[in-house]
Amino acid sequence: MSLSAAEDDSGSEIHIPADIDWHMLDKSKFFFLGAALFSGLSAALYPVVVLKTRQQVSSTQVSCFKMSFSIMRYEGLRGFYRGFGTSLMGTIPARALYMGALEVTKSSVGTATVSLGFSDTTATALANAAAGLSSAMAAQLVWTPIDVVSQRLMVQGYNDSNSSKNVNLNVNFCRYRNGLDAFRKILYADGPKGLYRGFGISILTYAPSNAVWWASYSVAHKLIWSGIGCSMGKKDESGSIVMGSGLRPDSKALVAVQGLSAAMASGISALITMPLDTIKTRLQVLDREENGVRKPLNILQTVRNLVQEGGLAACYRGLGPRWASMALSATTMITTYEFLKRLSTKSQEPLTS
Repeated sequence: MSLSAAEDDSGSEIHIPADIDWHMLDKSKFFFLGAALFSGLSAALYPVVVLKTRQQVSSTQVSCFKMSFSIMRYEGLRGFYRGFGTSLMGTIPARALYMGALEVTKSSVGTATVSLGFSDTTATALANAAAGLSSAMAAQLVWTPIDVVSQRLMVQGYNDSNSSKNVNLNVNFCRYRNGLDAFRKILYADGPKGLYRGFGISILTYAPSNAVWWASYSVAHKLIWSGIGCSMGKKDESGSIVMGSGLRPDSKALVAVQGLSAAMASGISALITMPLDTIKTRLQVLDREENGVRKPLNILQTVRNLVQEGGLAACYRGLGPRWASMALSATTMITTYEFLKRLSTKSQEPLTS
């Protein structure tokens, strides 16, 4: 059964739009529109990220409702957007690195795997996994210092006496006026390595997470279209799905399949990488005090603290918001991303569909 875009109109296949390769894109339009679209998505999803981060650094289990109510009561709506300016500044270069590495790797690895004789499904999964791995590693060069600064700003308001009532947080006690002030104070106190706290664990978190996500997405995408084809037609002797007439899904069907595939991939990725994400967040935000001197935690101390606080369950604090954030982000990201690629396609190379 073929689910790729067919060039003939035989009416025997599901005709879904052809994939868009790197060489088919107008790069300037791709990066400019991408920066604008993904900045909007970041603004919409940022409150969920703040909620997830505060749950992860809390030494006790706090429900999403209680955390949200506390933020709104003591800090107002502004509390859900602490550090957003800093995060937004990093989104543009990080997304540019991410999307560039993603498309270049996907195109080159996809071509290589097909030439080696892999099936279309296997080649697509391998290409997407490799692309997710390389794009995450490239983006972390920008994202890690942005994460360190924005996450400290996220939890800073929660370290005040009123809003931290009944919730134990061992957050860095240094006060920051804004992102630039935080950047300067972290650089002064810890040097460049302070801005890259948790860089190793970030790579260990996001690289496999992206690889798992993109591979799962490509497989889920093909399986869903296969299921649709099987439910709407019948197989002939060669195993192909035979339809009464060529089925060309409309834009709503395409978006629905992309969104469902993204949500499924997000669930798998969140469950696998949640403990690493919790450790990463704590490494970047929390400190310990030794003989009156503030020192950063290391991985072993962070893991030991989590074990003492609740074992494996403590590693999954914030799983609900993280899954929701990943699912919403991934669903909107992949549909926006595919839309962006079609907007950025060079006019002289029209897509066949």
